[in-house]
Amino acid sequence: MIFNKKYLIAVFTLLLLIAPVSAESNWLSFQGSVDHQAFSDENADFVSNIWFSNVESSVLSSPAISDNFIYLISEEGILKVFNMENGDLSWQLDINSSTLSSPVIKDDQLFVGNNDGLIAVNLTSHEISWKFETTKPVNSTAFINNDTIYVGCDNGHLYGLDIDNGDKVLDVELGGKIQSSPIIVNDTIFVGSTNNEFYSLTMNGDENWIYTTGDQITSSPAYADGRIAFGSQDSFSYVLNSTTGSLLWSEDLGNSVKASPTMDIYDNNLFIGSDGGNITCFDLRDGTEKWSFNTGSPVESTAAIKDNQIVVGSNNGNIYVLNKYTGIPDFTYNPGTILFNSPISSSPVIYGDNVLFADESGYLYSFNIEKNEAPTPIFFYYSLAVLIIVLAICVVAIKKYRRK
Repeated sequence: MIFNKKYLIAVFTLLLLIAPVSAESNWLSFQGSVDHQAFSDENADFVSNIWFSNVESSVLSSPAISDNFIYLISEEGILKVFNMENGDLSWQLDINSSTLSSPVIKDDQLFVGNNDGLIAVNLTSHEISWKFETTKPVNSTAFINNDTIYVGCDNGHLYGLDIDNGDKVLDVELGGKIQSSPIIVNDTIFVGSTNNEFYSLTMNGDENWIYTTGDQITSSPAYADGRIAFGSQDSFSYVLNSTTGSLLWSEDLGNSVKASPTMDIYDNNLFIGSDGGNITCFDLRDGTEKWSFNTGSPVESTAAIKDNQIVVGSNNGNIYVLNKYTGIPDFTYNPGTILFNSPISSSPVIYGDNVLFADESGYLYSFNIEKNEAPTPIFFYYSLAVLIIVLAICVVAIKKYRRK
């Protein structure tokens, strides 16, 4: 009997250790989940470090994480895979097409849209498994539901593709450009379009309901507790009843909303940025504004959440760690050191204690959110060199002036 108890305890412990690894191996949607929290527990053997790596091309899309690796695609269409412990490049693949879409991952396959359509990459062989070609770019980030991958296209179509071979199993023409990323909840597809309309569809592509806004929708929807949220370029943030499509509340952010919302159902929070430079927290239930933090430049980045903090980038070149209850900054990181600032429109992700994000200058960064420790960026040394040159010029100018 004692042996059996020890055996059961050992098996149970082993299962606990194994479970997080398999659970975190998939990144099925934009920001990893339908609420966009973009947080993943680290593996038990992960060693946290701060670092930066050169992606060598501008990054506008957001990364995906799986196990101890981060997958990032540059605007030029180079897929790069970095070890999250130290920032070392593991491998890369040129997909030969400009890319604004973010990657998603299931098992050993990565999927991403580009100017030519959507591709699948085998993460074991590091080769393209299949391609689905479209007449216009795929800037929408795909959503994986069981064995089907759903994605929007700039030709106005929403496609469903067989995950194994890319065969088309769904084709719905909605109109406009589908740059919003679809999500699927309770066998219902939600997606927005640049034709100002937000759609709820059955799994067969039939319309449940349509909600019309005042301008283009490029923001990707988030879902929690029967509510569907998204932003519109008419400056409003919308929250609808996911079943009926009726408006629960909307709030005017004063400027175009291209960022996607993040939902925190535990504290009834909704976080969303705007081109006016604010990241704002609303009460998810009724739209009451809890706080708003102004960055001074457009916020197109989607916030990530860990515990009592959110992380979001701004086009001013800063990434902010804010207290989610007050909006007060706990930590601000400026990798461009002011002189070499580059917009951070890509959305951050969090792996354990590490925040990972990329900017439009083509660098990927990892910093520790618990210790507020970040790497000294390469641009610090560039700024120091500029300062030394300026001081040297000033010294020479002063000497010449005194000789006169």
